[in-house]
Amino acid sequence: MSDASPALPPAPIEHRFPCENCGADYRFDPARDVLHCDHCGHEEPVASSPWLGTALKEQDFEAALAHHLPAQEFEEIRALSCPNCGAQIEFAPDSHATECPFCATPIVTDTGAQRQIKPRGVLPFSVDERSARKAMTDWLGSLWFAPNGLRKYARKGRRMQGIYVPYWTFDADTQSRYRGERGTVYYATRTVMRDGKRVQKRVAKVRWNRVSGRVARFFDDVLVLASQSLPKAYTDALQPWDLGALQPYQPQYLAGFHAEGYTVDLSDGFAEARAHMARVIERDVRFDIGGDRQRIHDIKTDVTDVTFKHVLLPVWLAAYKYRGRTYRFVVNGESGRVQGERPWSAIKIAIAVIMGLIAAGIVGYFVAINQ
Repeated sequence: MSDASPALPPAPIEHRFPCENCGADYRFDPARDVLHCDHCGHEEPVASSPWLGTALKEQDFEAALAHHLPAQEFEEIRALSCPNCGAQIEFAPDSHATECPFCATPIVTDTGAQRQIKPRGVLPFSVDERSARKAMTDWLGSLWFAPNGLRKYARKGRRMQGIYVPYWTFDADTQSRYRGERGTVYYATRTVMRDGKRVQKRVAKVRWNRVSGRVARFFDDVLVLASQSLPKAYTDALQPWDLGALQPYQPQYLAGFHAEGYTVDLSDGFAEARAHMARVIERDVRFDIGGDRQRIHDIKTDVTDVTFKHVLLPVWLAAYKYRGRTYRFVVNGESGRVQGERPWSAIKIAIAVIMGLIAAGIVGYFVAINQ
C-alpha cells in the first residue's frame, strides 16, 4: 500500500496585497492607477505585465466545453451564494461574516472553494467612489417623485461598494443561407363610394417575388452578463463599455474591491450570445433581400471558430433599505452612467394629483364663465 497522501485541492487565490511600508492592505486607486495604503499613505504602481497594451488572447469554446482547457486557466475562489439574490460574492480568506453588497442581506461565509475559469481581462475602475456617489445622488435628484428621505439617506449613507462583475465575451464566424420573399409596393386605382358619389382612390398593393441568398458576418466580443444578482435591465442600461480598454487580468486591480464569481455557465452564456447573433443575422437578411417589404421563410446558419473570454467589468453599487424596502443603484465604474430602481413618493404623487385637479377646476371655471 502506498504511503502517499491524497492530493489536496489548490488553495483559493488570495487577492491581498500588503503594504511594503506598514503591512496593511493596499487598495487600487482608480484616480491615479496605483495601489494605495489607507493606513500610512504609501503608494505603489500596479505591477507591469508583459501583455499590457496587447490584444487579449481568446480561448477555444469547444475545448472549454470538453474540459480540455489547461489547468492554469482555472483558479479556486472562496465565495458564498447570497440566500436572497443569489450573488456569488468572493471573500478574502480572513473574512467570515459580511453583508451582501447587491441587496444588503446579512450573510455568513462558509469555508468552501469553487473552481472557475480564470478571468482573461479586466476593465479597471476609472470612476472613484466619490464621483460615483455624486452621479447617483444627482440621478436621484432628477427624479421629482423620489422620496426626499431616500435622497438624503443615499447622500449621507455608507460608502458605495466597488464590484467587479463577471461577463463572457464571444467571437464567432457565421455563414447563413436564407429563403424568403421580396415585396415591391405598387399602387392601383379603384372606384369607391363616398358621400353617395363614386370617387377614384389609390390603393397600395404589394407584389411578392421569391428570393434566396447568403449573408456572412464575423461577431466580435458579443457581451453576455455572467451573473444573476442584478436585474439584466440595469446592467444592459449601463452599456456601452469600452472593451478596447480591457487590460490583461491582474489581481492587483481587485485590491480593495469585491469580485463576483460567475453564476451563468459558459454554455448558457453562449446560448444568449447566439440569440443576439440570430437577431443581427435576421437584420442582415432583411437588408440583403431588399425591396419595400420582406418575408423570411427560413435561415440556416453555420457557426464556426467560436472563442470566448471571461472578463470583469467595474460597477459601483449601493443597496439601501428604506422604510422596509430595498433600493439598489448601480453606476458604471468606467463612464459614471447610473441605473437603479426608480423610487416613488406617495406624498409627492398625491400632491401632484391634487394640484392637477385644482388646475383643471380653475381652467373649467374660466371656460364656463366665458361661454
